[in-house]
Amino acid sequence: MATPLLILRDVHLRFGARPLLDGAELFVSPGDRICLVGRNGSGKSTLLKVAARMIEPETGEVFVQPGATLRYLPQEPDLSAYPTTLAYVEAGLAEADDAYRAPYLLQSLGLDGTEDPARLSGGEARRAALARVLAPEPDILLLDEPTNHLDLAIIEWLEGELNSLRSAMVIISHDRRFMENLSRATVWIDRGETRRLEQGFSQFEAWRDQVLDQEETDRHKLDRKIEREQHWLTYGVTARRKRNVRRLGELQGLRQERREQVRATGLVKMTVGDAETSGKRVIEAVNVSKAYDGRPIVKDFSIRIQRGDRVGIVGPNGAGKTTLLNLLTGALAPDSGSIRLGTKLDMVTLDQKREALDPSWTLAEAMTDGRGDYVTVGSETKHVASYMKDFLFTPEQARTPVGVLSGGERGRLMLARALAKASNLLVLDEPTNDLDLETLDLLQEMLGEYPGTVLIVSHDRDFLDRCVTSTLVSEGQGLWQDYAGGYSDMVAQRGRGIAGATKILKAGAARPRDKDNASLSNTPSAKRKFTFKEKHALETLPKRMDALRAEIAALQDKLADPFLYDRDPSGFATLGAAVAAREDELRSAEDNWLELEMLREEIEG
Repeated sequence: MATPLLILRDVHLRFGARPLLDGAELFVSPGDRICLVGRNGSGKSTLLKVAARMIEPETGEVFVQPGATLRYLPQEPDLSAYPTTLAYVEAGLAEADDAYRAPYLLQSLGLDGTEDPARLSGGEARRAALARVLAPEPDILLLDEPTNHLDLAIIEWLEGELNSLRSAMVIISHDRRFMENLSRATVWIDRGETRRLEQGFSQFEAWRDQVLDQEETDRHKLDRKIEREQHWLTYGVTARRKRNVRRLGELQGLRQERREQVRATGLVKMTVGDAETSGKRVIEAVNVSKAYDGRPIVKDFSIRIQRGDRVGIVGPNGAGKTTLLNLLTGALAPDSGSIRLGTKLDMVTLDQKREALDPSWTLAEAMTDGRGDYVTVGSETKHVASYMKDFLFTPEQARTPVGVLSGGERGRLMLARALAKASNLLVLDEPTNDLDLETLDLLQEMLGEYPGTVLIVSHDRDFLDRCVTSTLVSEGQGLWQDYAGGYSDMVAQRGRGIAGATKILKAGAARPRDKDNASLSNTPSAKRKFTFKEKHALETLPKRMDALRAEIAALQDKLADPFLYDRDPSGFATLGAAVAAREDELRSAEDNWLELEMLREEIEG
């Protein structure tokens, strides 16, 4: 077995009076791909900071193999000390590192290196921070929520880039698909302790449930044993003093063990306020268009959304997902076309920026909108302390200012506020941000049972697969296409995910150590040019695609003969295989041509 690069052993750390880490351990060997999971507030980020030597534990061992390089991606990177994003990324390189990695990664992530860090959005800052930790190709990568604020194109590119690295990795993420695709082992932080499963995240939840079931069985056995000993103490004490003293001591030990047991954190209890049933037609858009500064965001878009539909909206950052959502809900007027909302609509919106929360509110005031001590959920009235418990807030937090809540706590608070209101149309803009996996599971179950209509903007592929019945995808230039099913169904129908633009950026950037590729100089501002091969392909692919379509049509005409199979079974099979091969070739040619055409627009524009 390889010598571990990183060892955390018997780590203890308290947060106030509460033990956050209680004997936690983490061992990282070369090539490890570990996902670190646990409830919000369980200490995942703290454990990574201990590993990165940003926090000193009260007790315990922290060891990094001499000579091993380690890079840590924080949830909130600080770029304020650097004049540009390129300077920030280059500052993370050692003298022996490949300097070409910095501009290459920035361009692959949609940045050119000249951006002012003070003017970056959250997503742009996250991409610059990713470039900084990936550029040195370190021995150990510690990634805390690497997919936060990233669009699907960048997430899928990031998966490929991480899979190509030799670095050992420890990853915290709420993105199930991301963890399933990357992890080979799972470390679970629960009640301050760590448990390790030598399998990826896809096997974790079944294993976790087995562990908790066994704990419950052991607790039941302990209760029965205590009950039996208490019966002896009441009715069965004999005159044999030594034996009695020993058995009484054992009973006290059992009681102490029972008192010291920490039960698993409970689950969020989600109920949604029911409103009157809406009309059958909820939203109808006809030839809707919207542009900003001459740039089309939505162009000639039409859709009819019926009661009970669950519609997902996906696309790269900047494609106009929130704009489309605002158009569909009537919050924004179109430049042309018409939007008709159905009758008897009661709409509730969950805003991804949490703008409805006043940071000066207390938690109780935010739950009730400052209207007393009670919350009405549907037809039921609850005391705010009881409703807080449903979302895993303690009564002691009632007077906690909203401004000091963690991201996960703010996410649960927004859910609590939204679900308390009666609705038959739920509009969820990035609802999965900062939510732990257990809360996500319950949100998915609640949406599955919700009787109304749901509109969802999300970058979480697994969440979309589980929750939506159709997916709206940005095709660029203001065009939006509707596909049946979730994200995976859309990819199967479309032939690709939302990674087209990212592939172009990656193709346009010089590969590290590629001395023959002069498309990228030492500065990030070098202009991308077509190679001879790319230019030739752009000119000849349309003719080749037309020829393939003609071949496919001719072959399908032959297959349409109703007596062909009876007459010549092997010939029928050969024709079918030929059609499939031509269709695969056509799809590949279309994808290649689309990428080259978008690259041409980028170069000329």
